[in-house]
Amino acid sequence: MKLSQVDPHSRATMTFDWGAVKWFVQPGTTPGATLSFGEVVLNPGQGHDRHNHETAEEVLYVLSGAGEQMLDDQEPFTVHPGDVIHVPKGMFHATLNTGWAPMRLVAIYNPGGAEERALAQLPDFAEVPAGSVPTYVRPGG
Repeated sequence: MKLSQVDPHSRATMTFDWGAVKWFVQPGTTPGATLSFGEVVLNPGQGHDRHNHETAEEVLYVLSGAGEQMLDDQEPFTVHPGDVIHVPKGMFHATLNTGWAPMRLVAIYNPGGAEERALAQLPDFAEVPAGSVPTYVRPGG
């Protein structure tokens, strides 16, 4: 098996109304990978609406920012840097950035592949090519 060092600039960025995702390791782009590993950026006041992943479990690790996490349609709880959230396969969940700054999370899908393809089908999806930087528009600007 070929060993891989991933250059973040070699990967495209998925952008949405709520933020962006850059997948660093994925089946199909990283030799031998069966999971997906990436960074999610949630814009202030934005988040992922309630959804689930039928084919994969998800792990989220909060790098920066503050937010609320809902799991299994229960009351949301506060999350801060250093918190880890495990979302079992099929469980409904949502993440909301409640702070003034972008919220950054590491995301892992196991197995990877199908969930990223589903994200690319969302109506607000736009891809920023590898090596390019996403731009953000200030509200009212």
